[in-house]
Amino acid sequence: MPLTDPLGDMLTRIRNGQQARKDSVMSPASKLRARVLDVLQREGYIRGYVEEALGPAKGLRIELKYFEGRPAIQHVSRVSKPGRRVYSGSQDLPRVRNGLGITIVSTPRGVLSDAEAREQNVGGEVLAEVF
Repeated sequence: MPLTDPLGDMLTRIRNGQQARKDSVMSPASKLRARVLDVLQREGYIRGYVEEALGPAKGLRIELKYFEGRPAIQHVSRVSKPGRRVYSGSQDLPRVRNGLGITIVSTPRGVLSDAEAREQNVGGEVLAEVF
């Protein structure tokens, strides 16, 4: 069954895995998902990820991170959805929790966090917010 929102599916798997206190979760692989996971790893929200065989296709095993028994990701939500795309300029990128969280942005220079996008002075599609 094809997914309408593959990135939203991966974020939901991460959210559900952390609520269930799992060490890792699996998600089908794609370049966009891998780039989003790169940002989450750089910002310290996940321990890492590896690409594995998932039947005939490839999958991503995402290693979840906990701090003092609580999930590192308290909240993750999709901002730009297939039915309503949200774009933002470099100066208008939303701040999550007054800078304590991050916004993941798809830019012409790749998938970046909001701080990296402001630093490089690029805007783009606001994919998700995490704190």
